[in-house]
Amino acid sequence: MTLPRQRGLTEQAADAAIDTACRLLRLPSIRNEFNEIADRAIKDQMTYRGFLAELLMTECDDRARRRSERRIKAAGFPREKSLRAFDFDANPNIDAATVHTLASCEWIKKSQPLCLIGDSGTGKSHMLIALGTEAAMKGYRVRYTLATKLVNELVEAADEKQLNKTIARYGRVDLLCIDELGYMELDRHGAELLFQVLTEREEKNSVAIASNESFGGWTKTFTDPRLCAAIVDRLTFNGTIIETGTDSYRLASTRARAEEQVVAS
Repeated sequence: MTLPRQRGLTEQAADAAIDTACRLLRLPSIRNEFNEIADRAIKDQMTYRGFLAELLMTECDDRARRRSERRIKAAGFPREKSLRAFDFDANPNIDAATVHTLASCEWIKKSQPLCLIGDSGTGKSHMLIALGTEAAMKGYRVRYTLATKLVNELVEAADEKQLNKTIARYGRVDLLCIDELGYMELDRHGAELLFQVLTEREEKNSVAIASNESFGGWTKTFTDPRLCAAIVDRLTFNGTIIETGTDSYRLASTRARAEEQVVAS
């Protein structure tokens, strides 16, 4: 389709031509914000080059935002969590400087693992999701899953002769976040399938896990000692280990609210 071009367009005709061109070129941000940017350009006496730059940067910024939103959605996080919302004062076991260094995602670039170890309510899942979100915002492909859900998916894939395809799919993402590892005992078959995923990713792509068990207690999840040792080795080699402690932040918050209600009454 060729747009009719002529000099001396009226304002109404120019607006219609801009709208049509933006639709054809798939420039929704320019189409939606053109009038506002044009008015601002007149007010600020922008040059033509400055006005064009403002239009193009608006489209680029909005496309980057939409790509980021798609990556976050594709990661499958169960809820929104951010580092900004994390209360480091209430979680003194977690070093803020270490976490903000992790937020740069250099460890993902180097295909290194991350382990978050601590009791329930100490911020492991929040940290796992928040760091995964940071990675997605920086352009990395991220996938979040519960350990038991991942193992069940692998078992089903093995039964349906789709195991290699499933392992390859989990192997392709830049960061695999596995939550609640250690909450339930895995049978040998399930543990071996999980081991295959970790082996597929070893030194190629990063894995981040959250577990309520110290490594010494993982034999309750992975009952074969040799397999347990091999899994721990893959999840810790050249990696970062953060121990979130034993004092539940959620429980402390609940107690504090209860005490405030008693005082108020």
